[in-house]
Amino acid sequence: MSESDYCATGPEERRRTGQPAEADGPPYAECVLCRQPTEYPETYKGVTLCPVCEWQEAQRSACSG
Repeated sequence: MSESDYCATGPEERRRTGQPAEADGPPYAECVLCRQPTEYPETYKGVTLCPVCEWQEAQRSACSG
């Protein structure tokens, strides 16, 4: 088993896990917390966070239990 088999994060893996697809280019969706551009397309439905806010949210949820 190779590392690429273990850490599959391609478009099909994102679809299967429910993660949004990354945008190919502008326009990008705004982060709902800080209003910075995210890596998701503007047409994505749901909560979009920039990489910094995603990281901070993951830290908060990891330490809250």
